[in-house]
Amino acid sequence: MEKEPMENQETTLEEAFAQLDQMLVKLSDRDTALEESFQVYAEGTRLLKYCNEKLDKVEKKMLVLNEEGKLDEF
Repeated sequence: MEKEPMENQETTLEEAFAQLDQMLVKLSDRDTALEESFQVYAEGTRLLKYCNEKLDKVEKKMLVLNEEGKLDEF
């Protein structure tokens, strides 16, 4: 498969989504061996976790302090 997001923290969300799309194609291919399907599935699970963490970081950056020192959504 492509580069692992855990090894390269510079993977963008767009790149991660593209990798997930490729994994879905591979999983839907009837010629993909069962063992390889399990491996692709495990990689996809790790990639989804990476995407979730990346989205959480972006979401936290979107919070802004108001004049009273409380956090507001941007």
